[in-house]
Amino acid sequence: MTANGKKLKAEPAPPTTLFLFGAHGDLVKRLLMPALYNLSRDGLLGDGLRIVGVDHNAISDADFAKKLEDFIRTEAASKVRGNAENALDPALWAQLAKGISYVEGDFLDDSTYADIANKIADSGTGNAVFYCAVAARFFGTIVDGLGQAGLLRQEGDTFRRVVIEKPFGSDLASARDLNARILKQGDESQFYRIDHFLGK
Repeated sequence: MTANGKKLKAEPAPPTTLFLFGAHGDLVKRLLMPALYNLSRDGLLGDGLRIVGVDHNAISDADFAKKLEDFIRTEAASKVRGNAENALDPALWAQLAKGISYVEGDFLDDSTYADIANKIADSGTGNAVFYCAVAARFFGTIVDGLGQAGLLRQEGDTFRRVVIEKPFGSDLASARDLNARILKQGDESQFYRIDHFLGK
């Protein structure tokens, strides 16, 4: 980024808990986690980042982190010539991985959102981003669950954000319906409707 010919350095993100709904899907493995690794490498993620996978599959925190590591290591190695074994920086990944955990739950179950609330409470910051890396039919369901559990309320300097991947509706009418639905749970400034992956 430049301004008046001078290179600007972006500030690292503030301490935040990033919830990845659909944690076992391709979007998380192929795009979001590699993007987070790259942002960490570039100094754009502070030490206060916590990453929480949310999905219905049973898996421990450690096994979830290892599954992501194995995938990213394979993907990174496939893009590097020569010394592919060093494609993933062990120290950098260890720093990122120490903040990875997992919530097992159904998106339709109130207890899932109670578990998410506990993760936020444990974080000590109150900041949270909810990334909907799920099939489009779950967008409204997840936002309803977050809103009804009080997880989109912002108090003081804390923030709560929701990222919704495309497709945002299947036509104009369904997009308007989804928009009206999510705005019942939060303010426009809290919602990010994006075309594909983190950081684009």
